Amino acid sequence: TLRKPISQSSMADWASKNLNMHTQGIFRRRISISNMLSWNGGSIKKPMLITSNRTIKKEACEMFKLVQSYMGDRQTRMDRNHVALVTVTKCWSMQGLRDELYIQLIRQTTDNSCYRSLAWGWELMAISLAFFSPSPKFQSYLEGYIYRHLDSDENIAQRIKELVDLKNKKNSKSRKKRKQNTEDEGLPISTYAKYCYRKLQKVAVTGGKKGLRKPTVEEITHARNAIMTPSLFGSSLEEIMLRQQDMYPSNKLPWVQTQLSQQVLALGGEQTEGIFRIPGDIDEVNALKLQVDQWRIPSGLSDPNIPASLLKLWYRELEEPVIPQQFYKECISNYENPDAAVAVVQLLPELNRLVLCYLIHFLQIFAQPSNVGRTKMDVNNLAMVMAPNCLRCQSDDPRIIFENTRKEMSFLRMLIVHLDTSFIKGLV
Repeated sequence: TLRKPISQSSMADWASKNLNMHTQGIFRRRISISNMLSWNGGSIKKPMLITSNRTIKKEACEMFKLVQSYMGDRQTRMDRNHVALVTVTKCWSMQGLRDELYIQLIRQTTDNSCYRSLAWGWELMAISLAFFSPSPKFQSYLEGYIYRHLDSDENIAQRIKELVDLKNKKNSKSRKKRKQNTEDEGLPISTYAKYCYRKLQKVAVTGGKKGLRKPTVEEITHARNAIMTPSLFGSSLEEIMLRQQDMYPSNKLPWVQTQLSQQVLALGGEQTEGIFRIPGDIDEVNALKLQVDQWRIPSGLSDPNIPASLLKLWYRELEEPVIPQQFYKECISNYENPDAAVAVVQLLPELNRLVLCYLIHFLQIFAQPSNVGRTKMDVNNLAMVMAPNCLRCQSDDPRIIFENTRKEMSFLRMLIVHLDTSFIKGLV
C-alpha cells in the first residue's frame, strides 16, 4: 500500500519561491509559473531553479536538451541509452544538478500532448531515481507530483485530446507542426508513477548509487527493466518467490538468499577475519548486485566480503523485514527468554519462518568456536551486525531506537544460540 506524501504543498507554491523565472519576447516579459511548469519544445537559456553556481547554470541548459532528446522531442545522433547515461552521470557527479533534472522532468511531463514523449519522460525519471534522490527540500514536492499521477490515466488521455484539439486549431493557420503521436504506446503513466513513488521513498533513505565508479550503460538498462521486472532487491519475499517460480519452481527459499550464502562459504567466509563487519569494496558489491539481479553468479569472485555485504544488503532492503512488523513488539519483549524467542519464530508466516531459519542456520556456522577463533566474530558480534537487517524499529525517538537496538541484538543472539535449525540442511 502506498502512503500519502509527506507534504501536500502545491508545486506552484514551491515554484514561486525557487523557480528562476524566465522571460520571452523583445520586451522580456516574465513567463508565468504555469507556463514554466508546462512542456516546452524549445531550449532554455538559464536553469529552471535559482542557482549562483556558474557550472550548474551552463550544465542545466545542456541537460534540458538531453531530456528533450531522450523524450524524442529533439533530434540527436545518440541512442536513448547513451542519452540517459550522460544525463544520469552528470547528476550523479554533480549534486547541484539533481533537483534541476527532476524539475525539468516535471515540466516536460506536464501538458505534454505526445503520449510517447510523456511516457519516455516518466521512464527517465524512474531511471534517475535508481541512481540519486532529490534534495530533502525538494523531495516532498516531487513526491506530491508523482502521487497525483498514481490513478491519472483517464485524465491524461482526456488532457492530451484537449491539447491536440487546441493545437490543431492553431496549426491550421500555421505550417509549424509538432509530429503527433496520441496512441497509447507502452505502459500506462500510472505504472511509471507507482514505480517512481516507491523508488523515491526508498532512494530518499538509501541515498542511491554509492561508490567511485560512474554509472554504466548496463546499469541504465537494468534500471529501465526494473520498471516492469521487479528487482530481487527491495521487493517483498512473496514477489521474489513469484519471480523465481519459472526458473526454480521447486525452491522453498529465495534463490538470491541461498546463492549468496553459499558463495560466502565457498570463498572461505567462515575463516575470514571480520566477516559481515568489514564491508566489501562498494563498486564490486554494486557489480555483483547487477549480476545477481540477472540470475548470474560470476565465477571470478575471490573476496568473501563481497557476497557477504550484498547478502546483508538483500536482507536490509526487503520491502518488509524478515521478521514482519506485527511481530516486532513480541521480539523485543522476549529478548531475554530463549523459549519465548523461539516461540515467536513458530508464529511467523511460513515463508518468513523458512527464510529466518535459513539465516540463523547460516549464522550458527560462523558462531562455532573453531570459526570464531579465525573470524573474531562471536555470537554477540554476529547478532550486532545482523539484527538491523532482520528487525526494524518504527520509532523516531532516539532513546527508544537506542534501547530497542540492544533488545534486537539480544533477541537475535537468543535465536543463534537456542533455535533448532537442523531441518534446514539441504533445503533450497
